[in-house]
Amino acid sequence: MSDRQEKHIQDFDTLAIRAGIERSQFNEHSEAMYLTSSFVFDSAAQAAARFSGEEEGYVYARFTNPTVTAMQDRLAALEGAEACIATASGMAAILALVMALLKSGDHVVASQGLFGSTQQLFGNIFSKFGIETTFVPAADVAAYEAAIRPQTRLIFVETPSNPLTELVDIAAVAEVAHRHEVLLAVDNCFCTPALQRPLELGADVVIHSATKYLDGQGRVLGGAVVGNKVLMDEVFRFLRTAGPTLSPFNAWVILKGLETLRLRMEAQSASALALAEWLEGQPWVSRVYYPGLPSHPQHALALRQQRMGGAIVSFDVVGGREAAWRLIDATRLISITANLGDTKSTITHPASTTHGRISPEARAAMGVSEGLIRVAVGLESIDDLKTDLARGLG
Repeated sequence: MSDRQEKHIQDFDTLAIRAGIERSQFNEHSEAMYLTSSFVFDSAAQAAARFSGEEEGYVYARFTNPTVTAMQDRLAALEGAEACIATASGMAAILALVMALLKSGDHVVASQGLFGSTQQLFGNIFSKFGIETTFVPAADVAAYEAAIRPQTRLIFVETPSNPLTELVDIAAVAEVAHRHEVLLAVDNCFCTPALQRPLELGADVVIHSATKYLDGQGRVLGGAVVGNKVLMDEVFRFLRTAGPTLSPFNAWVILKGLETLRLRMEAQSASALALAEWLEGQPWVSRVYYPGLPSHPQHALALRQQRMGGAIVSFDVVGGREAAWRLIDATRLISITANLGDTKSTITHPASTTHGRISPEARAAMGVSEGLIRVAVGLESIDDLKTDLARGLG
């Protein structure tokens, strides 16, 4: 963006539309999409200077691309961060963070109730490389401190959690982490910077699955690691060599999604609250999980660190898996898919999909029951969503 624009931009909505724009010689209004694998140099000397880092400029699209840079700059601005590194997916973002900042022998403390693939990554994959993880109850601040060892380098949390919307007190855990000289990374996928800004609460790193709300329409995969420049330089060095790269096309789609991020998050959160309130009154629903409800055990914390409750509503139905599958199969409007963050509402049975690779004992410890259903509320009419769910209730 030009110097003339940059000094006048402070509001979230303006940053979501204007941040990161660098016009080409053609002076286009919409952000350009640079679908190229490589970049041409003026001379052999310039090529050498670009490859060595002595001269700034684009080299190869595995690690430098103007469209990806625009997306990174915009997301960094929205999170209030110095830098952002975009990746091929949300899982690639977590992989890049750990591979860049940790080594064999290091230890991680992570919140229980992580997304199934995230738990697999920390619990199974990283352990093969000598990085051990201890999982602790998400809401128990004292448990994080008790789990810290001399080898601990990172605390990794997800708040709200998937699928039970359990919250982590970011400010309190950040205080524990920094007192022990440990980094705190927060997966901000469910809230996005439109509803929650973890860096302002003391986190060191923010992780995103841009596949979800940042795109917002279920079109592309993407991820991001956001934080200060020193840490992001380390992540960039890993990305440059290992290559879990965001494509320019996907970056462009996510850029356009960011323009409407706050509008979508507020509208979907309002519908999610209305749906959660309605579900609480249904006799075949035994419990509803939604931070915006006064019945949520961490409702007060949600009011402190989130602007709204988010768009994810989970609930237990009486009758276990049979009843849950019957309700899901009875829907005619809501899409049966495990993805979330779309303008189209989606529904899934976590115990057999997103958390299906986790042992029954681990699922039980997390609270993911056979009767649990997760709905990611989109932008349809709330009355139509209620009608669709009512087909299978009872």
